[in-house]
Amino acid sequence: MDKCDILGVKISRVTMEEAVSNAGGFFGGGVHTVYTPNPEIIMLAQKDEEYKKILNDADMLLADGIGVVIGSRIIKNPLPERVAGFDFVCRMLEGGYSFYLLGAKPDVVQLAAEKLINKGVNVVGLHHGYFEDDTEVIKDINEKEPDILLVCLGAPKQEKWIAKNKDKLKVSLCIAAGGTLDVLSGKVIRAPLFIRRIGLEWLYRALSDPSRIARLGAIPGFLFKVIRSV
Repeated sequence: MDKCDILGVKISRVTMEEAVSNAGGFFGGGVHTVYTPNPEIIMLAQKDEEYKKILNDADMLLADGIGVVIGSRIIKNPLPERVAGFDFVCRMLEGGYSFYLLGAKPDVVQLAAEKLINKGVNVVGLHHGYFEDDTEVIKDINEKEPDILLVCLGAPKQEKWIAKNKDKLKVSLCIAAGGTLDVLSGKVIRAPLFIRRIGLEWLYRALSDPSRIARLGAIPGFLFKVIRSV
């Protein structure tokens, strides 16, 4: 798979259609991983070499943020498009696979599961993200035997959790999916489609949730660092 190296993080050069198609080939032959880095995640990787290695060991790294796409253009190695993690997950939910949901608050993951089941998605198990012992969680996942494990623990915890436990899991695909369960449950509302299309979903989310405003500093810092790398 062709890659675009942005500050040492090697993003897969794929469209949404290609990402879904590639993921469809990940079933059988061990556990595969898909992560969805945005500028904030790439900046975290600049200070954590272990985390950067975990990201680059993924079977597919999707350009979740428009800032990542802009960064690829700055280095004159343009990615074809933004492949939003939430949209990618939604496409996989339509694929007839079985899912285990891991993460979020107990009421949120339960509500997300109920809504997905009502839509015909095969949710075989779930567990909230507030746990300290991996053993029982992994045991439950393996007993349920999902095709896909959605890990929504937030970055970098979710990717590190997958890397740590990958060899113990009996699943075909692990997707680090951030706040996906919050949106699927209805607790968080996505930006309107026209805002997503012009690449300003990050701003909408920050204005909708003031606690995220401090994190916006990662975007100009990321772009400045990319410019300096050219």
